[in-house]
Amino acid sequence: MLIKFNVIVCYNTYKNLVYKINVICEKFRSIWEFFPDKLNKGEYEFNDQNFLNGYCDSNSCDSAFERINGGCLYLFKQIFGTSELFKSVANSNINIVEYILIWLSYMLNLKEQPGNDNNLNFFYSTTIDNDKYKISITGVENDYKNYKDLIDKKKYFLGMDKKIISNFYEAFKLLCEMYAEFDDKSSYCANCSKNASNFVNKYKEMNQDSVINSNDYYKQLLSTLSNDYINFKNHCNSSGNCKDYPDLPKIENMQTSAHISEDTSASSSVTNKLFTVLSIFGVIAFLLGISYKRKAKKYKEENESLIYDLKSSDYFRNSNDDLHMLRNCLLGSNF
Repeated sequence: MLIKFNVIVCYNTYKNLVYKINVICEKFRSIWEFFPDKLNKGEYEFNDQNFLNGYCDSNSCDSAFERINGGCLYLFKQIFGTSELFKSVANSNINIVEYILIWLSYMLNLKEQPGNDNNLNFFYSTTIDNDKYKISITGVENDYKNYKDLIDKKKYFLGMDKKIISNFYEAFKLLCEMYAEFDDKSSYCANCSKNASNFVNKYKEMNQDSVINSNDYYKQLLSTLSNDYINFKNHCNSSGNCKDYPDLPKIENMQTSAHISEDTSASSSVTNKLFTVLSIFGVIAFLLGISYKRKAKKYKEENESLIYDLKSSDYFRNSNDDLHMLRNCLLGSNF
């Protein structure tokens, strides 16, 4: 029963991670629907003039710059606005701030903005350093004071190349499209597979870019995208037919001392990891449908029986991906 419980927890953990990223992507999809990320005849386009008014001064967004600011505030409020959202939607993971800043940078760079500084620097100095970004996030004040504090943790964005930002933005949109298309009840998702291939191709392109793989901050962004893709792929494998989804290459020149992800909330304790390592062979036995009816067998006899069954099983020889996924889940390597 303990082994079965571990497998169920593993499956539900991936499902929960996928659900949370999909909720986050839904917030971005609302922005994309009403405030497209493409210019129309050289100007920003608004499909709903009132969508972001509640996030602008006097409840009215009177310029494109104000709407971009409203969109940024909307995303922060919808994802980090309360301690409940912070924990349930953002999963206490401030790397989600990177996705918001990617959107913000991309939208600002569609057109030249006022000021002599680069677009994001100008936005930061004139807009982020105001009261709306300094509203306390109730319940997490001991860790993060407000939206500005979250942004300041990722302040390196201010110096990022806008062409590099465009590449990350494209990859993020592909990731969200992949999440949006997937359905737990469907055995196969053709659009998901296509989006996954496009995402991996884009990821490989960025990973081989010398500008990106020589910069620790860019590699941290790659790592954030990689984790969300791997979690999706593992959940998809456990509930559907996603074995044709390509794997991601390792991040070029990634150093263990580089900027480590702050998403440690779901990591297992050392004790739990040691325990689950010892449970791996038991989990494999469960997956293969092996059951031992005789409780009084000696350990040596049980072990020999298990080894024989594993060696003779075609399923075992063809299930390396699933077992590797399960091992990663149990060891907490993707959380």
